[in-house]
Amino acid sequence: VLVAGNAVVLKPSEIAPATSALLAKLVGEYMDNSSIRVVEGAVDETSALLQQKWDKIFYTGNGRVGRIVMAAAAKHLTPVVLELGGKSPVVVDSNSNINLQVTTRRIIAGKWGCNNGQACISPDYIITTKDYAPKLVDALKTELESFYGKNPLESKDLSRIVNSNHFARLTKLLDDDKVSGKIVHGGEKDETKL
Repeated sequence: VLVAGNAVVLKPSEIAPATSALLAKLVGEYMDNSSIRVVEGAVDETSALLQQKWDKIFYTGNGRVGRIVMAAAAKHLTPVVLELGGKSPVVVDSNSNINLQVTTRRIIAGKWGCNNGQACISPDYIITTKDYAPKLVDALKTELESFYGKNPLESKDLSRIVNSNHFARLTKLLDDDKVSGKIVHGGEKDETKL
């Protein structure tokens, strides 16, 4: 946005208050405040921003809030870009000449390296052949241990879940009868280490 010569108002998510505060601090300290501002807050601040006339609104997040943003923008006929995530598959072709170690390291970096799967571009699932799957799973186990040690919960390199609500949501998914018996590696959790 800035490189294209635009001014911008950023409203970081209140769900990640430490990130929001850091962004506000660094932008205020290092950027030209006449062209970029950070507004921190939650629903009240977001509602106040959405009442304003903007040239364009770019929102990244979930569909529920995306609908609110779109409805508010429609009142001013403001163009909107909604980046609402989605599913990001990884295809591992067993017929190609891939380096399995490099492949699994890239998958791990994409899924756990940035922020433990909490990015919209994080791989959600892997597609491969039934025959190749055990080899891929073994390689993933090996590389996960290489990245995060035998006890990943103790690793300083493994990102944590952003808040207790998301932790509870993920715990519910892991504890589901359709999932709990099919976990092939990991699955440990500790809410005190968010």
